[in-house]
Amino acid sequence: MSNSNPLSGQRILIFVGDDYEDLELWYPKLRLIEAGATVTVAGLQAKTNYRGKNGYPCVSDATIESQNSADYHGVICPGGWMPDKLRRDPKVLSLVREFTQAGKLVAAICHGGWIPISANVYRGVQVTGSPGIKDDLINAGGIFSDSPVVVDRHFVSSRKPDDLPAFCQGMLQVLSR
Repeated sequence: MSNSNPLSGQRILIFVGDDYEDLELWYPKLRLIEAGATVTVAGLQAKTNYRGKNGYPCVSDATIESQNSADYHGVICPGGWMPDKLRRDPKVLSLVREFTQAGKLVAAICHGGWIPISANVYRGVQVTGSPGIKDDLINAGGIFSDSPVVVDRHFVSSRKPDDLPAFCQGMLQVLSR
């Protein structure tokens, strides 16, 4: 690889909460760090040990409330059952709207798509997600495709943990522009 740190200097925000999908948080986090990005994991409470759906722990670096979209190049919404709770938080929704308005990366995998749906940013966007939220994506105005990854401008979406390699490639593509 000609540049081992293509994302050097870039900062990425990842949401976390109880019952997040373990692989959908950790795989992108580690892949982005490997590419040189600085990753902040934010939950509703700082320094809280959140439990993944499959039992893997993740300690939040900061609170979601204290985050500012201007400090980041993108946001990742992992799946699991966590997005159903986080999408009810006004700060989560305003952050996703701000990332969208600034043309910054908004990435969601599996049920993580619930967050951009509730932020009302998917109207007219080509997306994919878990079959369980296909109707939600369509009802939110998304153009659904059953594909491992869909990249539409600064939006990246995938369906499930098996799609993580394609999901991360899509994020790297958007962040490397």
